[in-house]
Amino acid sequence: MIHCVDTHAEGEPSRIIVGGVLDVPGTTMLEKARRLEREGDWLRRLCLFEPRGSAPLSADLVLPVSVIAGSGSGPERSYPIPMADSVNIDRKAQVILVRYANRMYAFALACPHEHAAVKWLAKDHRFQCTKHDSQYTPDGKYTSGKATRNLDRFPVRKEGSAVIVTMDRVFQSDQNASAWNEAGIDV
Repeated sequence: MIHCVDTHAEGEPSRIIVGGVLDVPGTTMLEKARRLEREGDWLRRLCLFEPRGSAPLSADLVLPVSVIAGSGSGPERSYPIPMADSVNIDRKAQVILVRYANRMYAFALACPHEHAAVKWLAKDHRFQCTKHDSQYTPDGKYTSGKATRNLDRFPVRKEGSAVIVTMDRVFQSDQNASAWNEAGIDV
């Protein structure tokens, strides 16, 4: 069963596929998009032209979390900037990279409450602590649970088509709110 959410913004209808579809093969969002164009157009047609479809309707697919590995040594790691909103995890470096609403962030993989791992819940469009269920928005803001602050952010900068994450510094929202707020880039 394919799960969709119908939405509209300024009168433009869209259908977002949030579940029931396997991950699309490819290492980047661009590769995944091209693969869907070549081999998955049936899915687009199904969503756009089923009985409740309409001519101006667009369809979007929310893909699962991608596991990535940054390059570089020392205190900086480099990652390609995703083509669309996404959540990417570098388990070795313990970093979550998020592209959300035309911004890019790098978070510590650990919840600030007791340092348990946080996971991305795509169906709920949020992060959640695996130990005490603290919840966070895609941009790392705390919303509920036992934690007392936002997810910790690493400083980031853009170099060409890559985001550089500085791993030897981390900003905590309750100790340095201005640095935490600035630890993101426009993409």
